Amino acid sequence: MSVVPYKNSEAGKKVQVAEMFNNISGKYDLLNRVLSAGIDIRWRKKTIKQLAANKPQFVLDIATGTGDLAITTYNMLKPAKIIGVDISAGMLDVGRNKIKNLGLDTSITLELGDSENLRFDSNTFDAVTVAFGVRNFENLEKGLSELYRVTKPGGKIAILEFSKPQTFPLNFLYNFYFKYILPLIGKMVSKDMSAYSYLPESVEKFPFGNAFLEKLGNAGFKNTQWKKLTFGISSIYIGIK
Repeated sequence: MSVVPYKNSEAGKKVQVAEMFNNISGKYDLLNRVLSAGIDIRWRKKTIKQLAANKPQFVLDIATGTGDLAITTYNMLKPAKIIGVDISAGMLDVGRNKIKNLGLDTSITLELGDSENLRFDSNTFDAVTVAFGVRNFENLEKGLSELYRVTKPGGKIAILEFSKPQTFPLNFLYNFYFKYILPLIGKMVSKDMSAYSYLPESVEKFPFGNAFLEKLGNAGFKNTQWKKLTFGISSIYIGIK
């Protein structure tokens, strides 16, 4: 059974995730900075650094949210075009305002879309990125297969996702923070308790590390690698089509 934000709802995971992000979109960026103490900014830069040698010109950012990773990609790599896709209209509205205020709206386009049913032709993008989004796929295997389909042969994927520290006492402190402190702060700021209870639950169930590399391989990606960040709190996954 998949982890969902609203356990009393009969809606599917995809619908619930969209509703959750719509509910917290106005506070999402603030909470990201507060809850991660700003480390998420550094994580994003390290993720995009994995693509630098490939010099991608056409980039797809899946689960783009408010556009943070797309903006980081532009600032670091200056590709000709970045398209960000997300299922939350509320998050996209926030992202479009940020991008317009930065004067990047000709370089970055955000659009509503489903990562498991992308509108793009096969072999379209030089690189595909995802930050903290693959946990939210309703069907992980289908989503990864779609990412593979739209990537050009020789193109690269870079995925940033939460993982789980394995050594004591960090794993104890991490679990305590994720299960008790983070949902409380999330509720106080966003007024949506379910959103920040869903986060640790979805991380707990996510197949991180070698288990996720296996899923990338099953989707078709080659030369897959896993890089731990900040003692294993997050991880970068890369692969080539």
